[in-house]
Amino acid sequence: MKKNESIPFKILLLALGTGLAAGVAVTLYVFLCKGLTWLLFFGDPVQKVRQLPAIYLYLIPGIAIYIVHRLIALDPTVREYGVAEIAKAVEEGRFTITFKGLILKIVASSLSLASGFVVGNEGPSAAIGAMIAYHLNRWFKLSKKYVTLMVSIGASSGIAAVFVSPVTGIAFAIENIAFAFINRQLGPIILGATLAFGVAYLTLEPLVFRYSIGRAFDYEYMAASIFFIPVLLLFLFIYLSLKRWVLHFIDALLRRWFAPYRDLFFAVLGGLTIGTILLYAPFAAFSGHEVVAALINNEFHISILLIAIVALMRIFATTLSIYANAVGGLFLPLMSIGALVGYGYAEALHIYLGFDIHPYAFAAIGAAVFMGVIMRLPLTAIVLALEITYDYNVIVSTAITVVFTGYVMNRLFHIEKLMANSVPDLKRP
Repeated sequence: MKKNESIPFKILLLALGTGLAAGVAVTLYVFLCKGLTWLLFFGDPVQKVRQLPAIYLYLIPGIAIYIVHRLIALDPTVREYGVAEIAKAVEEGRFTITFKGLILKIVASSLSLASGFVVGNEGPSAAIGAMIAYHLNRWFKLSKKYVTLMVSIGASSGIAAVFVSPVTGIAFAIENIAFAFINRQLGPIILGATLAFGVAYLTLEPLVFRYSIGRAFDYEYMAASIFFIPVLLLFLFIYLSLKRWVLHFIDALLRRWFAPYRDLFFAVLGGLTIGTILLYAPFAAFSGHEVVAALINNEFHISILLIAIVALMRIFATTLSIYANAVGGLFLPLMSIGALVGYGYAEALHIYLGFDIHPYAFAAIGAAVFMGVIMRLPLTAIVLALEITYDYNVIVSTAITVVFTGYVMNRLFHIEKLMANSVPDLKRP
């Protein structure tokens, strides 16, 4: 597309159709995940797990991940296409996800989420929107030069719907899907994401920060955010070390000596891990949406020690879920880890150093920053903090923290965007 070439009106109409269709499809997908979760655990899992036999809690994730492996064997794209993979596929001109592949991916993702694995639903949601947009592009026989734009519209619509957050969906598209094209093609993306949000808002629950003080600003939060940096760096280091070195090393050994049993090993290990978490700390399982919502709105009080334990459990469960081939994204699981760390940090700062800050505010800061650093989406992190809280104390602190922590972790680990949603191919040199 030439620099000054205008976008055809047909694109705006397709953006409208993509937004509405993605909103409906993602809403149905979220309901499927929730319904399957309640079916497997006979109600709210956090409340019901204590009443279920221990063997049942181990069997559910074990059987679920085995079925997921069978689905991946039928169609490898079930595992391949997450948020970051869509971006790379678009960039390389090979986005070819089929309707069959999407259905299998939705089933695999629903089983992964419903059985307790710590993955999010934003990857499949982005894939749903992208597939809708991609096929609309083909059905209406648009030029190939619009494929990137249409897939960007679809992916951002899926994200906007699943988070019930239009601006976050738009920021996601800008930063993660089609950065090079946004300066002259943003209009349709805004249209699609906004309409998808409008559909999802009718039925899904957004993350809402109830304690916003708007434009009022307290410099104590800025000072506290400086001290928050080393705390976040510690937990980020634990997460990335576990993923980059420990599990990576185990995976390399398995591929070298026990390659045929690699998936089985991680499936069994994943089932045992998630089953144990469900048995002793159900709060640490599942995607993390409820964790984030509860912490940023101060719905219950948790001791600092318990917060640290649950945060470490979720770190281990999140990395292991990906290696076990659970299908889903990391947006919400990473946010939940950051929310736990932020809440515990602010609670400790208030109790031991007398800082007049609220733990729920730093839960929101931690949630945005942890996700932003690991997925290399600093702008999306700031927009997410803005759209959820509308609180300058949270937004400014998020901006300061995500920049400095992101710089340090990138220097240490050379984080790539694909690292957030996929396991490295250890066969490559």
